Parts: sequence; structure tokens; C-alpha cells
Amino acid sequence: MKAELITIGDEILIGQIVDSNSAYIAAELNKIGIEVYQITSVQDDEEHIRKAFDAAASKVDLIITTGGLGPTKDDITKNTWCNYFADELALNQDVLSHIEDIFHKYVDTPILPANKSQAYLPSKSIPLFNRYGTAPGMWMEGENAVFVSLPGVPFEMKSLFQEEVIPKLKERFKTPYILHKTVLTYGLGESAIADKIEKWEEDLPTFIKLAYLPSLGRVRLRLTARGVSETILLEEINKQVKDLHLYIGDIIRGYEDELSLEEQIAKLLTCNQMKLVTAESCTGGKIASRITDIPGASKYFLGSIVTYATSAKESILKVPSALIEEYSVVSKEVAEEMAKRALALFDADVCVSTTGNAGPTKGDSNAEIGSVYIAIATKDSTTSFHFNFGNHRERITQKAVNKSFELLLNHLQQTIQDPDKTTSIAK
Repeated sequence: MKAELITIGDEILIGQIVDSNSAYIAAELNKIGIEVYQITSVQDDEEHIRKAFDAAASKVDLIITTGGLGPTKDDITKNTWCNYFADELALNQDVLSHIEDIFHKYVDTPILPANKSQAYLPSKSIPLFNRYGTAPGMWMEGENAVFVSLPGVPFEMKSLFQEEVIPKLKERFKTPYILHKTVLTYGLGESAIADKIEKWEEDLPTFIKLAYLPSLGRVRLRLTARGVSETILLEEINKQVKDLHLYIGDIIRGYEDELSLEEQIAKLLTCNQMKLVTAESCTGGKIASRITDIPGASKYFLGSIVTYATSAKESILKVPSALIEEYSVVSKEVAEEMAKRALALFDADVCVSTTGNAGPTKGDSNAEIGSVYIAIATKDSTTSFHFNFGNHRERITQKAVNKSFELLLNHLQQTIQDPDKTTSIAK
């Protein structure tokens, strides 16, 4: 069972927006056993769209388009459908009532004819209800493939896809099971991991494939199993992951479909009623941003101080200027002092701090570009770590953020109570 995704709109082709819709749809289709064969982007041009339809229909069973369903003249998807399927537009009263209800409840301006025109759909199509917008989706049974059209607004598309499209696809098609298990590793590069697990990888069953997904400071290992029995696939993929721990258990930090590092940290802090604070320099608040992306972070996260300039470290965190002059602003001594002073300022239980040189120039320090110090302070101790993360500014900061979470999780796991275990974690 194969699908092609077609995005409609000049805004994608000129780089004005990023096509996040296709990534989302592809991931969701994969979960129900539908393989995405190709992703295509086309202009707001009927001839271009129809050629894309013809090409896709000769190769796949399912064609999903996004975009081109709005009320303006450049939204031509519905008219293209009518011409392609020898159909005509017809008023759908249910859709019109929904549009009128949205305007009545949420829009101050009157309904324009262009808005009402969105209630006209190809007569042979099945409307797909869009609870969050005025543009309905459409489902059409073609000669060789099923066609689905979705609005381009991401939050509208996602809701409509989950509530309307997925159930119909499961009813319409018989698909194999596809299971994924993504192992999160930190602290070792892709090639080094491949060397360590070579024997394990060679012994994988033929129906399980391994993919390496490296990013800044971490490598994800994705196992994909395909087959007709979900139970057998689940048992085998879990067995392989258990065996993988024998090879690289020291760098495995969880699984993508379970808790992220930030969520594991949140769980440990919350269950032990501890408070966290950050003091950031080279990471510029990115650690705090990742923490506050988690709902309920205020239960354990007190706040952050971003002292980017040397003067801010001195005036706000009260890092002694003599210390900076003696050791440099990028040093273990300054990282540790930042962590200790932020900890005291917030009266927190643990603090993680960063100071480094992300480039492209050395700034206030003679430390090499890529040099980063990370410190973790508690009321009982302070520990610091030194790394060199290369010479690319974005790479340096993102690796520093990822490494900070890795170090913080390691510290908490070694020193405080694990809520999932009856005894405290080994120290």
C-alpha cells in the first residue's frame, strides 16, 4: 500500500513557508502501514496539478493533497478536481451551516460571498468535516487511486486528518503492521556506535531494519519492523532492543515514543519535590526554553538567568571580576560560580550553567571557538565539564543544550529517588 503526498502552493516552492504538513502526514500514514512513495510540491497551476495527479495515480493507491482550499482566487484545488474528475461544484448545506456558525461565534465581520463559496464542493466527493476552519477536506474515489484533499493550515489539517481521514483509510484499505522503536543515545557519534553494534546489526531478522538518525549531540537508532502479526513484531523488536543494551547500554537514554530527557528530568524533580534553575551564557536561554515547552514545568522549574555578556555575569550573578580576569569568562571556574550563585539567588535545589565560545569570533575570552563549560550545582556540591563542540555556531549551542540535559539527567539518576523503583538509585 503506497501513497503520494502533493503540496499545492507557490509559497512552499519559493521557500516562504516550510512544508511541515507532509512530515506529519507521512509519519501518521506509516503508523497504519501505508508507505509514502513520494512527496511532490506543485505551483498554484491547474495544468501542473493535473499532471501531478496523473503521474501519482499510475504509481500509488492513495494521493493526499494539502493546500489550495481557501476562499481566494489562487485557491484552485476544487475547480481542478471538478475538471479532472469530470464533475461540477454543488452547494453542501452542512458545510455552509458550519461556516455560518463559525462567523457567528468567532468573526466580527460579515460573511463574504468568497467565504460562502467554500461550501461548494465537487458533487462526487465526500466532504471531510473541518471543525477548526471553513475549508472542508474532500475524499474522492478515482479509477486507480483514492484522492484526499486537505487544507494547508497545519492545525486544521492535523485535526481533520486524525478525525476524518485515518478512520476512513483503516476502513478502506487492508494494510500490514509497521512498528517503530527509536532508541535515544547520547555521548557517542554515529560511526562509533556502528562499530560497537556491528555484530548485533548483522544478526537482526530480515523483517527489522535499522536506521541511524544523527543530530547535534545525540544519535537516534530507529528499528522498523513490518509484518502481518502485530504481536510477533512487538515481541521481536523488544527483544532486539533488550539485546542492544548489552552493546551500548551505557549511552542509551530512553526511547522516542516514551519520555524525552527533559520529561525524565521533570519526572525525577517533581516526584522528589526539587526545584531547578538555569544560568545560561552561550546557550542563550535555549535550555530554559526546552524545559518550559513541557506542560506543568512551573512545578519544578523556578526560572533562568541569561547572562550573555561578561558585564551581566558580574552585575547580575555577582561573579567576581577578579575570577573572570584570572581564569577567563569561558572557564570551569566561571561556570561553577554561575551555577552556585544562580542556585543561591533562586534558593533552588539544582542548577545547570553554561559558558562557552560559540564564535565566529572569540569575544571576551581567548578560549578556542567551540569550547564550552557546563556546571551542575546543588547545595552540597558543584561539578563542571569541558567540551569542544566544533566550529559551527549553531552546532556548538545545540550540542551544549543536549549535553546539558544529558549531564543533568545523569546527575539526578545517581543522586535522588527514582519514582519507579522502591529503592534510591545507586550513587
